Amino acid sequence: MNRFLTTAALLVLGTGAALAQSADADPVKGANVFKKCMACHAIGEGAKNKVGPELNGIIGRKMGAVEGFNYSDTLKEHNAKGDVWTAEVLSAYLENPKAYMPGVKMVFAGLPKESDRANLEAYLGQFNLDGTKK
Repeated sequence: MNRFLTTAALLVLGTGAALAQSADADPVKGANVFKKCMACHAIGEGAKNKVGPELNGIIGRKMGAVEGFNYSDTLKEHNAKGDVWTAEVLSAYLENPKAYMPGVKMVFAGLPKESDRANLEAYLGQFNLDGTKK
């Protein structure tokens, strides 16, 4: 029982920290971080798949779900399970994509700075599935 309570407390504290981090995130700084992604990804109205899929509405979107993009088997498996890109999952993935999700095609080494990931998530989170801003 104590182990359960300790785990629950850690989850609540971690969620609180993530929410606090999100409140400090800056989408303008995130737009600058996104420049590292632009060679392979697009976002916004009229965004098309490039080497990587377009990223409209990624936070809250089912993994491997952009029509017309040929995903790795790893992301196809996540799609089949119904896994979703939450802010927390996206942050862990972006820190080191190949370590977090072995088998993905993305060759980007990652964003080790938590602030860069939070700012990027704030930027990406502004876009609806159709590319319009919220």
